[in-house]
Amino acid sequence: MTSTPLTGRVALITGGGSGIGRASVLRFLREGAAVVAADVNASSAASVRVEATAAGWSDRLHVVRADVSSETDVADMVSAAVETFGCLDILFNNAGVGGAFGPLTDVVAEDWDYTFDVLVRGVFFGLKHGAKAMRAHGQGGSIINTASIAGLAAGAGAHAYSAAKAAVINLSRTAAVELAPHRIRVNSICPGYIVTPFVHRGRVEDATQRAMSQQPWPDPGLPDDVAAAAAFLGGEDSKFITGHALVVDGGRTAAGAAANSGPPSTDAGALVGVNKGSTGERAIVRFRSEPDHAEVATPNDQP
Repeated sequence: MTSTPLTGRVALITGGGSGIGRASVLRFLREGAAVVAADVNASSAASVRVEATAAGWSDRLHVVRADVSSETDVADMVSAAVETFGCLDILFNNAGVGGAFGPLTDVVAEDWDYTFDVLVRGVFFGLKHGAKAMRAHGQGGSIINTASIAGLAAGAGAHAYSAAKAAVINLSRTAAVELAPHRIRVNSICPGYIVTPFVHRGRVEDATQRAMSQQPWPDPGLPDDVAAAAAFLGGEDSKFITGHALVVDGGRTAAGAAANSGPPSTDAGALVGVNKGSTGERAIVRFRSEPDHAEVATPNDQP
C-alpha cells in the first residue's frame, strides 16, 4: 500500500475548528498525518472530531482548547502533541481574528492590542515552543504561519490586521534564518479573499460574488486551497523552501490596483470596533460619529 504524503508526521494546527484551520486538519489527516487540532472555541474544535470519526481518522486526531495569545496555552498544546503522538513535525500557526477596524483616529488601543495579541503574539509563542519541541526531537520540522496579502500591500485589510500580518511575514523570515541550522523550515502563507465562515457569516453566495470581483482567477478561493498550500509546505516536496511568503490569492496581488475597487478597506466609514471572528466571543462595533464611541448591540456573527 502506497503511503500518503504526510504519513508518519505529527502536525499541530491552531484555529483548527473552523475555516482554513478545519480544512487543514482534515487535509493533513487525509494525507496520513497525526493531528492535534487546537481552537479557542471548544465547540468548533469538537465538531472536527465528528467529521474525522466518520472518515475513520479519529485515532490520529487529538483536540485541545487553546487561546494562542496565552503562552501557557500554547506551551500546553505543544506538549499535548508530543505526549500524545511522540513528537512534533509540523506546526501550522493559523488561528486568527479580523481584529480592530475603522479609521486610525478612532481605533481604540485595547482593540489594537487584542489584534496583535492573537495574530502576532500567538505566532511568536507558537514559534518559540514549537521550535523547542522540534529541536529536542532532532529531526527538523516545518513551521507554517498564516499571514495575508493584507500584509503585503494596502487595501486588503484594516490597519491593525494589515500591520499584524506584515509582522507575521517578517517574523517568519527572521525565524527561518535562525532555525535553518536545525533543519526547521519557517514559511508563511498569504491568502487572498477566501470564502470561509469567518468571511461569509452564512451569506455564502454574496461572499463568493465579492471574492470573484476582486481577483482575475474565475473560481473563488476556498479553505481547501489554503489547506493544500499548508500541506505542501509541511511535506518533503518543499524541503528546500524556507523564509518564503506563499501567496494564495487567485492573482489578486498580481492584478494590483485593478483588483481593488472602491475605497480602501482600511477606512471602515462610520463604524469602528473589533471583529473577534469565530472565537465565539461577541464582536464590538461602535459608531465613530459618537464622541464616546457608543457601542452597537451586535450579534456574534456580525463584524
